[in-house]
Amino acid sequence: MSDSRVSLVAGPAMVLPGDDIDTDRIMPARFLKAVTFEGLESHLFEDDRKEAASRGLTHVFDEASRRTARVLVVGRNFGCGSSREHAPQAIRRWGIRAVVGESFAEIFFGNSLMMGLPCVTISAADAAQLRSAVESDSAAPVAVDLEAGTVTAGGLVCRTSMPESARQALISGAWDATGILLADYDVVRRVAASLPYVTGF
Repeated sequence: MSDSRVSLVAGPAMVLPGDDIDTDRIMPARFLKAVTFEGLESHLFEDDRKEAASRGLTHVFDEASRRTARVLVVGRNFGCGSSREHAPQAIRRWGIRAVVGESFAEIFFGNSLMMGLPCVTISAADAAQLRSAVESDSAAPVAVDLEAGTVTAGGLVCRTSMPESARQALISGAWDATGILLADYDVVRRVAASLPYVTGF
């Protein structure tokens, strides 16, 4: 299970401005018909990106200098709206490995946790400083340290908060239910063999 452990995410970052960004903006509903999540990242914020382009602007997810970002900095109540795991799936498949914000919608937080994408909360004051640091330097490394409970960017150190059960699940790799099953699959086989509704056909 060691490959599933998430304790430190470090790399370039990007800022997505705005509060109350809902899952329909993150992943428009028309793309939920996909049988698999493969290629979903190409539709991430598709409508917002098209709208920005129509006004002669460049959405942050279209900025070449941000393409290697591994940390996404967001505002308040990120991921609100309907439950769709397609939203965090697309974010992770794009390359983001941690999300830092002032607050997260509960269902989005849970869906992210189930795929090992940590969402950590920082204060509004720290968020403002972090946004400023990231926006001023696209190459500046940002580190999200789940064990230390910090986000650092240069000399800026922000204290993070996250439910302890979620933090421990990420650090230990216990978020990966499939990995846990596969790690001791002989036990799974023995239990399956004892179930009449599995073996009785």
